[in-house]
Amino acid sequence: MDIQIIYLLYVLAFIIGSITGLVLSYKKYTEPFVRKNIDLAALILALIGWILTINYSLIETLIPYYATITIGIFLIAMVIGMRPGYGRFETVIGFAVAGIIWIIRTVLT
Repeated sequence: MDIQIIYLLYVLAFIIGSITGLVLSYKKYTEPFVRKNIDLAALILALIGWILTINYSLIETLIPYYATITIGIFLIAMVIGMRPGYGRFETVIGFAVAGIIWIIRTVLT
């Protein structure tokens, strides 16, 4: 597959994920950012998204790398694109866990 088409898929996944996350978060949270607890659904989306994006080679034999990264970017964008104030902690936790997995995988191989 041509590299420009792959980059276009990444950009489209991010835009669609951001819009989807914004719409869903406005339906879920009717008030501005007042709660400081972690949303479990957003945390799961962030964890899966960051792990798929950073550690795509873990399942590269099953799914092509560009499909894995595209799905991961979509899930990350859903969390990043949430209503202002929401999704920050979930994004940081997801990135940290995926980074730790990447470091462990890199050191052990």
